[in-house]
Amino acid sequence: MKKTLSLTAIILACIQLYSQHTYAFFGSFNRDKATEGIHVYQLDTIKGKLSKLTSVSGILNPSFLTLSPDGKYVYSCTESKTKNSGSVSSFEFNPEKKTLRFINSQKSGGENPVYLTVHQNGKWLINGNYTEGSVSVYPLSENGMIQPAVQNFQFSEGSINPDRQERSHIHSTVFSPDFNYIFLPDLGADKIRAYQFKSKNEKPLQPAEVPFTQTVPGSGPRHFTFHPNGKYAYCIEEMGGTVSAYRYENGKLTPIQRTDTHPEKLKENFESSDIHISPDGRFLYASNRGAENNIAIFSIQNNGQLTTVGYQSTKGKHPRVFTIDSTGKFLIATNSVSGDATLFKRNLTTGLLKKMGKKIKISGVSSVQIRHY
Repeated sequence: MKKTLSLTAIILACIQLYSQHTYAFFGSFNRDKATEGIHVYQLDTIKGKLSKLTSVSGILNPSFLTLSPDGKYVYSCTESKTKNSGSVSSFEFNPEKKTLRFINSQKSGGENPVYLTVHQNGKWLINGNYTEGSVSVYPLSENGMIQPAVQNFQFSEGSINPDRQERSHIHSTVFSPDFNYIFLPDLGADKIRAYQFKSKNEKPLQPAEVPFTQTVPGSGPRHFTFHPNGKYAYCIEEMGGTVSAYRYENGKLTPIQRTDTHPEKLKENFESSDIHISPDGRFLYASNRGAENNIAIFSIQNNGQLTTVGYQSTKGKHPRVFTIDSTGKFLIATNSVSGDATLFKRNLTTGLLKKMGKKIKISGVSSVQIRHY
């Protein structure tokens, strides 16, 4: 009996320890360098509660965040939505001291940087610039410092919507599961662009055999993700209010399905935004802004196709970015217009979401990442 109690105590202690070492990083449109821009919260995975630890000011509009593979560094799009400007910045996070320290910045190579991703080897940072439609590649030092860009590709062609697609608008930069390719959804050109990524080269972006996948005209591809099994990929289309599913193999995408992120009664003014898959690969989540302000929930079939499960209000306005933690138990949605973030607990069996606790208030909150240390 004593051994059983001792084992139970150890398990509970481990659970408690884990709950105290999970953190949520929030980026925002702070509009003013004097105000807080990046916020770090502790996520208590037992109580389902977010508690603020620290924040950073002195930077403008850190609108999108990503973390290094080891979690030591936070990289951010900065000076986004700032005319004739744009930069990418790095910060060092110390989970023991609970501090976030600015390291350096580089020009983004185009106006309005909107998305960053880091290669699995931690040596490369890829940035997408929305307004001017370009992608930039930066070497990363071992201390987290961003070096000047070694590549910048500008795109120009647009598509059928003169108001939104007058020219190229790169909206995300996503590596393939093997990190040998990178995909660039181009909202302005209705294309998912692709490049080979040769990480040992001084200039790693190289032409791919298939340089782009054409999407439906006027769909506006925005964010992109791969299934954990590496066989399927999914793109959320902002203007079409849709998710397109693809079969994936060696840098090539083959369309298999296109489905709405909204009920049939909604016919126009779609503002779909972000897309993520649960770690177990069973459910896909897609956020909608505008009139909906919700997250569409889909189950993923064995053939990669989607079946609608339901919709969950994000309890705020304009859910620009959301994320799921590595255990699959929690989802956090950021509502940039209402200036708040909502924590949900995922039902691992049904995929449905349940709001946990009170919303946290962060003015202009626009991005979130979760990391366990």
